[in-house]
Amino acid sequence: MGRAYNIFAAVVCSARFCSGKCIRDVFQISEGSINLHLVHSYDSGIISSVITFDHFKEFVDNPGNYDSLSGAVVSTFTGGCFFGAALAGWQVDSREILGSLVALWGCAMQAGANNFACMLVGRIVAGFAIGILSMTVPLYNTEIAPPKIRGFFVGLAQQMIGIGFIVANWVGYGCQFLDSNAQWRLPLGLQLVPAFLLFIGIQFMPYSPRWLLEQGRDDEAQTAFFQLHGVATPEEKEAADREFFTMQEGIKAEVLVRSRRLSDLWATRAMMKRTLVAVGVQVFGQFSGINVINYFGPTMYASLGLNAHQSLLVQGIYGAVGPMTNLFFILLVIDTVGRKKPLMFGAGSFVVTYSILTAIVASFPPDQSTNHPAQRAGIAMIFMTSIFFSVSFGPVSWALASEVFPTRTRSIGTSVATCANWAFNVLFSQVSNLAMNNVSWRYYLLFIILNALDFVVIALFFPETKGKSLEDMAEIFGDNVDAHTVLEKARVHETDDKVSTDDKHEVEHV
Repeated sequence: MGRAYNIFAAVVCSARFCSGKCIRDVFQISEGSINLHLVHSYDSGIISSVITFDHFKEFVDNPGNYDSLSGAVVSTFTGGCFFGAALAGWQVDSREILGSLVALWGCAMQAGANNFACMLVGRIVAGFAIGILSMTVPLYNTEIAPPKIRGFFVGLAQQMIGIGFIVANWVGYGCQFLDSNAQWRLPLGLQLVPAFLLFIGIQFMPYSPRWLLEQGRDDEAQTAFFQLHGVATPEEKEAADREFFTMQEGIKAEVLVRSRRLSDLWATRAMMKRTLVAVGVQVFGQFSGINVINYFGPTMYASLGLNAHQSLLVQGIYGAVGPMTNLFFILLVIDTVGRKKPLMFGAGSFVVTYSILTAIVASFPPDQSTNHPAQRAGIAMIFMTSIFFSVSFGPVSWALASEVFPTRTRSIGTSVATCANWAFNVLFSQVSNLAMNNVSWRYYLLFIILNALDFVVIALFFPETKGKSLEDMAEIFGDNVDAHTVLEKARVHETDDKVSTDDKHEVEHV
């Protein structure tokens, strides 16, 4: 299925952007993102079904504490993601291969677990792998995509998350009818398929031209750049030459002081702004509550009065809504309207949907009311939340968080932003089941307040980055030293192939 979608993405993108020139290149660009996010989203989607299965509850064998333990099943995975994303910021080479191998290991442990402790270890291991890849793949897509369609390519990540959820929800719906431990072992074992496809697909992906420039492999970088940008005519080559030269000069300047220090993320006012924007957009995506629905959707539907069978059926239908909306958004909207407006729209929309959902659950408690129109309205609000997420934080958060940093801190900065995403994911995945069962509709008030605050912060402090090259972000964030000028000065003062300390210090403030 991942390979089929690759071909589909290639055809659509080439028809719209490249007039048929670079189908193969789009295939290569999207390969890693597709298979990674199938692994990630399939796991996130299938666990919402698994924790409702009777045979899994028997496997856990602790009915009095099941709400807490089911939250642990979810949060251990997301906790592993946090540490994987943290590691990936420092481990530069072979991150995708490492991640795919660890994913295979973790998925196998979950499917073959002979006790609950083994299950939790498998969740942590698989989460660790997804953490590595959830930071690496958006970064890779950001670096190799042309500025005018960068939102589309990075947005493919969210598209494949949606596809993975569709598969997971319907596999979960079908497996509920199995009358053995295969009810939960089979759906968890199917994670091995996209993990294996990822391991194979990585072997055919091109290097990022920016990474090649950082390694001093300039000729290879230029070849890869022309290949990925579909250069075919003299006019296109001339334009590509100019863009490549600008990129080359900027990267060479920043490589002089390439950093692995966390402190560099807030060393200057401009860097602090970049870091807050990247971390903020990832955290605000969690404040949307979308993963509460993804992980505990059946519990939410139960709070509206649906039985277990109906909840799984509705969850299956719900999973198809987001991907269809997201595909429309990344094809036609994200690179036209930019980043800021969709984020504001999303935050404002969540305030409305959670307000209505809160009012419905508070006014018509499932143990006291069988108001079917109210149930349907509540389900509609949950579906609308998915739609609004798919045209805002879903695709935009991955694009914005990875594109705002300069070359010297892009890896560590993207890692920190991704870690922030997973940290709040852990928090919500651990407490949400307990909160919904103990405080009911009052829990949704939290998301109303958080998204209202998000709207204000985005409106006042978030910049617009649409259409800017990665090297041009300095203009947006107020860096007051030009990297190209500093590089020329460094070359003049170069002695014995070493750049002077003063020049390095000046580059650090670019």
